Amino acid sequence: MATRTDTQSPAPHVADSHDLIRVHGARVNNLKDVSIEIPKRRLTVFTGVSGSGKSSLVFGTIAAESQRLINETYSAFVQGFMPTLTRPEVDVLEGLTTAILVDQQRMGADPRSTVGTATDTNAMLRILFSRLGQPHIGPPSAYAFNVPSVRASGAITVERGAKKAVKATFNRTGGMCPRCEGRGTVSDIDLTQLYDDSKSLNEGALTIPGYSVDGWYGRIFGGCGFFDPDKPIRKFTKKELHDLLHKEPTKIKVDGINLTYEGLIPKIQKSMLSKDIDALQPHVRAFVERAMTFTVCPECDGTRLSEGARSSKIEGLSIADACATQISDLADWVRGLDEPSVAPLLVALLGTLDSFVEIGLGYLSLDRPAGTLSGGEAQRVKMIRHLGSSLTDTTYVFDEPTAGLHPHDIQRMNDLLLRLRDKGNTVLVVEHKPETIAIADHVVDLGPGAGTAGGTVCFEGTVEGLRAGGTVTGRHFDDRAAVKETVRKPTGALEIRGATANNLRGVDVDIPLGVLTVVTGVAGSGKSSLVHGSIPAGEGVVSVDQSAIRGSRRSNPATYTGLLDPIRKAFAKANGVKPALFSANSEGACPTCNGAGVIYTDLAMMAGVASTCEECEGKRFQAAVLDHHLGGRDISEVLAMSVSEAEEFFGTGEAHTPAAHRILGRLADVGLGYLTIGQPLTTLSGGERQRLKLATHMAEKGGVYVLDEPTTGLHLADVEQLLGLLDRLVDSGKSVIVIEHHQAVMAHADWIIDLGPGAGHDGGRIVFEGTPADLVAARSTLTGEHLAAYVGT
Repeated sequence: MATRTDTQSPAPHVADSHDLIRVHGARVNNLKDVSIEIPKRRLTVFTGVSGSGKSSLVFGTIAAESQRLINETYSAFVQGFMPTLTRPEVDVLEGLTTAILVDQQRMGADPRSTVGTATDTNAMLRILFSRLGQPHIGPPSAYAFNVPSVRASGAITVERGAKKAVKATFNRTGGMCPRCEGRGTVSDIDLTQLYDDSKSLNEGALTIPGYSVDGWYGRIFGGCGFFDPDKPIRKFTKKELHDLLHKEPTKIKVDGINLTYEGLIPKIQKSMLSKDIDALQPHVRAFVERAMTFTVCPECDGTRLSEGARSSKIEGLSIADACATQISDLADWVRGLDEPSVAPLLVALLGTLDSFVEIGLGYLSLDRPAGTLSGGEAQRVKMIRHLGSSLTDTTYVFDEPTAGLHPHDIQRMNDLLLRLRDKGNTVLVVEHKPETIAIADHVVDLGPGAGTAGGTVCFEGTVEGLRAGGTVTGRHFDDRAAVKETVRKPTGALEIRGATANNLRGVDVDIPLGVLTVVTGVAGSGKSSLVHGSIPAGEGVVSVDQSAIRGSRRSNPATYTGLLDPIRKAFAKANGVKPALFSANSEGACPTCNGAGVIYTDLAMMAGVASTCEECEGKRFQAAVLDHHLGGRDISEVLAMSVSEAEEFFGTGEAHTPAAHRILGRLADVGLGYLTIGQPLTTLSGGERQRLKLATHMAEKGGVYVLDEPTTGLHLADVEQLLGLLDRLVDSGKSVIVIEHHQAVMAHADWIIDLGPGAGHDGGRIVFEGTPADLVAARSTLTGEHLAAYVGT
């Protein structure tokens, strides 16, 4: 007789109990002893008003500590080449897994960096062409525009038996165009921008920044003996002009001092033209932009490739043609290739190209320079390499992945986030869009306000719980703007005729002036090409785009906006001393830390340590400077104020400073009232930097304001404030043109220009012009359908 034995399921393994990321006592930036538990292998969305502490918790605490711990697993030697990460201010962090950050930092603006090189797609294409291309020209390097051709010959000595010398030749075939060196453009220098030929050198003929004849340059030009510094440049002989402009480095002796003389052109090429233009000082950048003229390379037609690389083809397509083809079309071309010898390569290449299409970037081409991608596009390009990854139990951290996405594309992004989660990963997302918050398994709402009024967890739980909760996000979650009933009448029109930049197809459009115009359409439809390509920033046009703000840890909102100048002058006047004393980068700096507030100790092979300066206690100024007061406050106390506090402080009383008050008013207008005026720029989020830029540009005398997605990084509750600001600009007589995907901004517009119908070569046309009410009524475009659904008609 058979007996039945009941077998109990084994007890849960202790390893399975680590299913939470525990944060206890986080105090990074404005966080106030935050303690939370985040479920692993789930999608958690962090929300809250701008400045509430979302990035401080997700990026500054969880992701930063994960990356620091991973870096510590490398040898001390390797750590010396890695960024130094200090331990975040937090009591306990448990249950961390490897964190992969997918942020909105723009991709490097190196001229040889393209979408193809940034995603390794180019590498796969090069291997493909080296195997199948006809005529065969060489290995994969022969198709690389980053590899120059090299030929060398000579003798090498080999100590082997009686043989001593062996003749050897070396050849490497690269694909770099020799004329433009793989950049696709050639530069020329406009000599009229270097000097005024009617003057002599001693009369100040040179117009190059920093090349004054009052200092060393005057002594060098006067003592070199190659030309007469008192003769007008237009009377120079050919040899004298060549010596002035092109002479190779030559040793000379001036007043008994050994010096090197070099022609102007090689000198400025080394000191200015070879550097990243965005990293130059503003006056030097303005000179470079004036003096340099860039044209498409005549030898390679902008393809960056040598003649040999362009001659090798697969089914009539060269690698240059393949890189210039829209990615969605290139995927179809690769799908049509049937070659068993490279079957695994074709599968990998097709997988990557299909990922581009799936993520909504099928409209790009592989030769698109990486530096021209928007923040949202750059973030999605970085996602490509993670979509096919075999990693599981990894933490993916996203910063507003829906930035720059049309409502039509948001569902696709949501699917990708859910796919990463379903592979067993923890997905942490900082987000404001309700469509993405709605798919969260877990929501953490920070606030209740911004800056010092934020930094606490207001809600933790499900999306339904958030809706029912009384937090700012919960109250605004189902907000829907109504379409404007009455719209303003335009005062004129800006005519654009035959616009053909990028994918635009000879677009003719009249942009109304004196009203709020919103340009919309799916990502890649041609919005930025139309607006930025046809309305360049210049006389009467103020353009606030998404380009990064360059700034070191010494830069802060006060220095960036010019606010520090009137503050320093007010302190100097009140105390009868020099304004330079009130600058932490000048005479008033603490001598121990040189005005940095912290001391960086280099520990050679080990990670360096940053510690608060004991001399100034992090205040950055000499003790004597802090004895000077204005309105009862010293300069360090003023820099520690929020914009709102400082606006009140400089508005009335003893500290009344109209120039400072005006700048602070503009910062408050764009929703940055919570920002500390002395906070380093490196700690600001992408949305905060863009609004800081907007506040700075509001002072300019412009009649037309062009804004590129100003709602980036804005909470639902803050969008209302932005709309109020746009209305004030229009009511003061300005014309405002906004590139935007946010339906609340579309509904608030006086006029909408919708581009499409699709992206890339499926876009580039005007599919609707008119009022928001007409767009909703017609529902003839994707934008119209989504706006109608949004306003609930």
